[in-house]
Amino acid sequence: MQRIDPAKYKESLDRLSGILEDMAGHANEQALYRCPYKNRFDQCTAKFGCRNQRRPEEKSELLNCGGDDKIDYRPAWQEDLRPIPSDAVAGNGKVRCDGASHVLTTGYTLFDYADQLGTRVPTSCGRTGHCHECIVEIKSGAEALNGRTPPEDFLGNEFRLACQATIENADVDIEFSPLSRTPKILTQMIERPTDIDPVVKRRGQAVYYGEEQVDEFRGHLYGLAIDLGTTTVVVDLVDLETGASVHLSSFENPQRFGGSDIMNRISYDGQHTGELRQALVKALNYEIQALCERYSFVRQEIYEIVVAGNSTMRDILFRLDVQTIGQKPYKSLIENEYLDGQRETTSLVEKTRRIGLRANPKARIYSLPLIASHVGADVAADLVAIDMDETSESAMLVDVGTNTEVVIAHEGRLVAASCPAGPAFEGGGITYGMPGYEGAIESMRWSGETWQYTTIAGATPEGLCGSGLIDLLAELRRHELMTPKGVFAEKKRQLELVPEHGITFSRLDASNLAQAKAANYCGQYIVLRALGLDPGHVETLYLAGGFANYVDTQAAVDIGFLAAVPQERIAKVGNAAAQGAREVLLSQSKRARIETLVKRIEHIELETTTDFFELFVEGCQFKPMPTTL
Repeated sequence: MQRIDPAKYKESLDRLSGILEDMAGHANEQALYRCPYKNRFDQCTAKFGCRNQRRPEEKSELLNCGGDDKIDYRPAWQEDLRPIPSDAVAGNGKVRCDGASHVLTTGYTLFDYADQLGTRVPTSCGRTGHCHECIVEIKSGAEALNGRTPPEDFLGNEFRLACQATIENADVDIEFSPLSRTPKILTQMIERPTDIDPVVKRRGQAVYYGEEQVDEFRGHLYGLAIDLGTTTVVVDLVDLETGASVHLSSFENPQRFGGSDIMNRISYDGQHTGELRQALVKALNYEIQALCERYSFVRQEIYEIVVAGNSTMRDILFRLDVQTIGQKPYKSLIENEYLDGQRETTSLVEKTRRIGLRANPKARIYSLPLIASHVGADVAADLVAIDMDETSESAMLVDVGTNTEVVIAHEGRLVAASCPAGPAFEGGGITYGMPGYEGAIESMRWSGETWQYTTIAGATPEGLCGSGLIDLLAELRRHELMTPKGVFAEKKRQLELVPEHGITFSRLDASNLAQAKAANYCGQYIVLRALGLDPGHVETLYLAGGFANYVDTQAAVDIGFLAAVPQERIAKVGNAAAQGAREVLLSQSKRARIETLVKRIEHIELETTTDFFELFVEGCQFKPMPTTL
C-alpha cells in the first residue's frame, strides 16, 4: 500500500476546504440575491406579475427578467409598523434618529421606528437577524432595550441589530443612528485628460475583457472605481467607452462596529472572521443596486471594478487573513509573498463573483498594488492622480485620514511612511466630535466674546467635524485661550462652544487631538529629514483625503497638523484616491506605470526611528513645525 505523505494530505485537505468554502459563500450570496423564479437564461418563470418582467424582442413563452437578481420586497415590508402587540404599553419616552422623533411603545423594534422616522436601514433577510445588515449605533437609552439576542453575538459595546433591539421600557428616551449615513466629502474630482484604453472594450456587439470575450453588448460598458477608506467609502460609476463619470457617491464604511481604526478592525476580524467583509460587500451591493435603479441598467453591464484602499481594508474585502498586518513588522500576507519572491506584484485580481459583488458573472475586480506595510493601494492611487513620478520638483503628498500617509519625491527618490493618527479628527474619542454629516460644525471663529460657526448644510449644530476641530484649535491658540500644551486659559477644564445646544470642548478632547496631530507631525518630520529637506524646500505639498478640501490650511500649519510649507505651495487635491482608481480603470498604461512605480518607493517605519518618542512628545504641542529640521 502506498504511503501517504502527511504534508501533501494536509495541502489537499486545505485546498478542498477552500473550494467548499467558496461554494458555500457563493450559495449564500445566491440565496440572498438570486430570484428563485429566474432561470439560467435570465427568463422569468413566475406565474404572477413582477415589476422586473420585460417583454423579449423575439417571441417566447417566457418574459425576460430585467432585475438585478433581486426582487425588492422591502417596500412591502416597510410600509407601516407591525400590528400593535397585545401587551404593548405606550410610554413617555421618545426615540430619536437623524433629527426626527417618535413616541415610544413597548414591543416594537428599532427597525419599526426607523420605518416611522423615514430612516434607511438595509436588510435582505426579512428582519430575521440572519443578514447582519441592519446594524445601528445606540447613542443613548440602551438600558430601555432587551438584552442581546444570539444573532447579535458578533457585535459589542453600543451596536445592535435594529430588527433585534426591542423596546422594553417606553419611559426612557432612546437615540440611535444607522451605519449608512452619507458624509460630506469631496465628491467632485479634478477632470484630467486620460487616454481611454480600458481592459474592457467593445468589438462590434461583443464585449471583451482583454482578449477574452465575456458578454454580448447589453447597452452599456460600465466600471466602478472604489476608494475604500476606513471611515468612508466612495463609489464612482464610470462609462468605459466615453470615460465619463456617470455618478459619484459616498457612504460611511459600515465596518465601524468592528472599531474606528485599523488595529481594532484587525483584532475584531481575528475574533469574528468574515463579519467585516460581509458588512462591506452588502453595503457595496446595496449601492450597486441603487445605481442600477437610478440609471436604468442591470448589474451585468458592470465589467470591471478597481479598488483603492489601505492594506487592511483591501485584504479584508479580498477574503485574506489580515492578522499579520497588526503585528510587527506590520506586513500583509501578500507583501510577505512578494518579498519572498512568490509573486511579482502586490496588486490583486479576482472574479467579482468570488468576492460576492453584484456585477457581470465574468467581471473582474482589480486592486492597485500596496507600497509597504500600512501604506496601501489608496496611496498608490493618489500617486496616479498627481503624476508624482513625473515631477522634477521636491513634492510632498499628505493623505489625511484615520491612517495618514506621507510620500515625498526628491531628486529621483520616493520615500513613504504611514502615521497611525486614529479617528480623533474624524470625530472618534471627542465628546462632541463627529464625521462630516449634516449638522457638523465645519468652521469656527472667535469673535472676542462668542464663537461664530458654520455647519454642513446649514443644519442645527450637533458636533464638530475635522475641519471645525482644526479651526477651533488654531483659534484657541491665536487668541491665547489655550497654551501649546493644551491647557485652557484660567485653567478651565471645559469650554462652552455652543451653549444653547450643549456643545463643549474639554481638556481630554484637546489631549486626544494632540496625540492624533503628533502622529501626522512625526510622519512629515521624519520623512522630510530622511531626505535632507526642510519644509521650505517643498515646492508643492499635495493635500489629499476625504475632507482635505474643507480644511483651512493656514490653521493646519499654525497648530503643526501640516508642515510649515508656504500657503501658495499647498495644493488641495481632495479625493485623489478615487480619482486615481478611476484613471487606472480607464487606462492600461497608467495601471502598468503604477505597478512599476511602487517598486521604487522606500518605506520608513516611524517607530524604529531612534528619536521617535521625543518627536512625538514635541508633536503633541499645538504649535507650528520648525522651519529647520
